This record gives sequence, C-alpha cells and structure tokens, in this order.
Amino acid sequence: MRTKYSIYNSISSIVSSFTTMILGFLAQSVFVRILGFEYLGLNGLFTNILTMLSFFELGIGNAIVYHLYKPIANGDKKTVKALMNFYKRAYNIIAVIVFVIGMILLPFVNIFVGKVTVDINVHFLFFLFLLSTVSTYLVAYKRSILYADQKNYIVNIIHTIYTIVLNITQLLMLYFTKNFYLYLIVKIVCQLLENIIITVFANKYYPLLKEKNNEKIDKDIEKDIFSKVKALLCHKVGSVVTNGTDNIIISKILGVVMVGIYSNYELLVRACTLMFGQIISSTTASVGNLLASKDRGKAFTIFKKIRFINFWISCFTATSLLVISQPFIKIWIGNNGLLPLSVVMVIVFNYFQKMQRHTYFAFKDSAGIWEEDKYVPIIEAVINLIISITLAKFIGLSGIILGTIISGFCYWFYSYPKFVYTKLFNRTYLDFFKETIGYILLFVVIALSTLFVSNLISLNSTLLQVIVNSCLCLLIPNICICVLFNKTNEYKYVKELFGKIFKKVFKKKKIA
Repeated sequence: MRTKYSIYNSISSIVSSFTTMILGFLAQSVFVRILGFEYLGLNGLFTNILTMLSFFELGIGNAIVYHLYKPIANGDKKTVKALMNFYKRAYNIIAVIVFVIGMILLPFVNIFVGKVTVDINVHFLFFLFLLSTVSTYLVAYKRSILYADQKNYIVNIIHTIYTIVLNITQLLMLYFTKNFYLYLIVKIVCQLLENIIITVFANKYYPLLKEKNNEKIDKDIEKDIFSKVKALLCHKVGSVVTNGTDNIIISKILGVVMVGIYSNYELLVRACTLMFGQIISSTTASVGNLLASKDRGKAFTIFKKIRFINFWISCFTATSLLVISQPFIKIWIGNNGLLPLSVVMVIVFNYFQKMQRHTYFAFKDSAGIWEEDKYVPIIEAVINLIISITLAKFIGLSGIILGTIISGFCYWFYSYPKFVYTKLFNRTYLDFFKETIGYILLFVVIALSTLFVSNLISLNSTLLQVIVNSCLCLLIPNICICVLFNKTNEYKYVKELFGKIFKKVFKKKKIA
C-alpha cells in the first residue's frame, strides 16, 4: 500500500508540476513582453519578502501531520478531530499575525525596493502581495489530513486545475488590461477557491471533519507539538532567511532589473524542483510509516534506494539545466534575459545540492528529528547572509548564490551524518562522507562532460541547438548512470519498479 500511494503521489506530482512549469514559462514570457523586467523584478522581490513572513507558520503543519500518522492508521477518530481543531485555530491566528506584521512593514517597503522607474504604487502592490500570502492560510488546514493519509494526489489534481485556471485568467487580464494590480487580485481569488475545493474533498473523504468539533488534544500530544514547534521555528526561520533573502540582496546591491533577469533562471530551477523534487517528498508519509517499525536495516535499505533515485533525478535535471538553459532562454525571453555561464554553473550546483537534500529531509522529518539540530538552520542563515553580502560586492550574483551553497555545509557536515546516518541507521561518519562525496564528484564529471560535448556541436539555429542539447542530456547522464550502477541493488530496484508500472499500464490498455 505504501508503494501504491507513493506511485500515485509521485505521478500526480509530476503531472501537476509539469503543468505548472509549462504555464509558468508561458506566463513569464507574456509578462516580460507586456510589463518588462522591472515589473518582473518587483514580483520576485515582493514574493521573497512575503515568503519571509511565512516563518510565523512555525512548522505547526509539519508537527500536526507527524501526529496524524498514528491516529489515522489506528482509526482513532477522537484524536484526529482534536488535532484538526487545534490546527484550524492555529492557522486562523497565524493569518492574523502575518497580516498585522505585513501592515507594520508596509510604510517601509521603499527600503527594500530601492530605485523604481516604472509608474506603480509599491505600497499598494505590497498590500496585494500581503493579501495573497494571508489567503494561503484561510480554509487551508484540512489538506493536512490528506497529506498524512498519503492522499497527496487529490491535492495535486486540484492544484493542477487551479494552476490552469489561474494562469489563463492572469494572461487574459494582462493582455487586455496590462494592469498588474488586477493580475494579483486574480491570484488571491483563485487561491481562496482552491482552498475551498480542497476543503470540500477533505470533508467528503473524512466525514468526521463535518461533525461538531470541540475536541481538545491530549496534554502529552499538545506538549510534544509545542516542543516540536519550538524546534521547527528555528528550522523555519533558517529556511526562510536562507531561501528568501537572495532577491532582497540582489535588489539592494545589483538592482531590481537583475532580480527580473535572475528570475528567469529561478523559474527554470523552481520548475525542476516542483516537478521532480516532489517524487521524493511524496514518499515522506510512507517513510514515517516505515520508521515506526523500528527495523533499521530495512530502513537503511529503503533509504539507499530512495537516495539513488534522488541522485539520478538530481544529476539528470541539473545537467539539463546547465546545458539547455542558455539557448532555451534565448528563444523564450531573448538575449537580454541571459546571465554569464559562470553564474549559471553556480545556480545549477546550488540546485543539485538542494535536490540531494530531499531524501535526508524525508527521513529526518518522518522520524520527527527537529529539536536535536534546531540551531543548525539559524547558523546556516547567519552564514548565508554574511557570505552572500560580502561576496556580492566582489563577484556579484555568483557570490550571493555561493553564500547559499557554503551555508548549506551546516547540514551536510553536521545534521545529516549525525542525525540521519548515525541515529537512524547506526552508520558511521566515514560511510556518509564516502558515499556523499562520491555522488557529488560523479555529478560534476557527468555535467561537465555533457556540457563539453554540447559545445562541440555548435549550430546556427538556437531552436536546433536546444533540441540537440536536450538529446545529449537524455543520453549522456542516463547512460552513464545505467552503466556505472547496473549491478547495484538500488539500480535493480528502480528497474524492477518501473517494470511493474509499465506492465500495469500495458495490461490496462490491453483490456481497454
């Protein structure tokens, strides 16, 4: 059953992310052509600023989902109702806090923005972004029960429909009115509708959610939730600062137009992360169920298999980003939207190391390991800010991204070997570093080799170059991995898994 739901969740995640990716490219292309890079830069900047306010969520969602695994599996209706009631009250309070803090920041928006040449009220613009952020917390809490019960695919299907409706409506709004305010208002309305529809489906699958609910959670569970929330707050703050400050630093040091240009690559990276990262993330509920069995040998065997899949996906997609992004952006946005190849290399490596985290996060989060390393993300955030700001003055955009990469060593050198490898699997630090460095070096060799071959085939047509580069990325990384790993248990597992999927698909077609 774990494998079945993981497959459902993975396939629905891929479809949802692929839809988001295609529509995102189309929307950004139209956006740039109608409004320009400065508006695009403001869009990226305010998204980053409001993302930072999301730390007020405090990781309550993670803690609630963690505590929902067991009562859902045991059919403990009372505990499920109590947890959902607690979650509802918490999210309503968070929505109010985010709105109030946002309104306090509103008069000081110009400090973050710097010089703007377009005719727009940045304060009203920030207010609309604030409403958009707050709307994500309203009537949204019921999706947690779907996640905990491994029914992510329901949320993914609804989100895919939401994405299609949102982008089509926003594009029409841009084309006919060229009004950025209306563009954002459409997003707020669609977000609320998406949350309402997910709530309807949650009520349908879990009728207990429609019952009168005055249940209070057990004192021990409440104590554990608050204990985890304290730890998750540190993780949330660290994550928000590390991932949410790049555009602010770029805007202040390099200008808002550079934020717009960088956002082209951000969209490519985000598309790959959404499309492929969720394949690993969708296994989290299954991993939580697995770890409850306390069989460390079995857990490590599954870990190696998931990590191998994670590496294969990360290596293939990162290599593709490195080799395809430049000619693709030429066609998509134009030469004005390009960054130097040296910057692209840094962006791609940052993407690779973040993608490689997915497996470790899946096991770490499923095991509820948050309090043990709660100060690590804070240290990571401080290092990130110091290095990013310092290096930005010397090497520009590359320095800001390098700050993110270097600060990530806090996890790679401490949290993952200590709390995943040693605590969950009884493995050694040496085992961790040998395997991790091996994967990194292999990726670097494969990526640079593919880039080298693509540079040997230089074509006059940019479209043909994209096609040829895409073919090289499909062949070189995947052939290398197949040849190097074909005798390992992990490779055999992947081969067998996909064999089963294809057989099921073929049988269904045959019956039809």
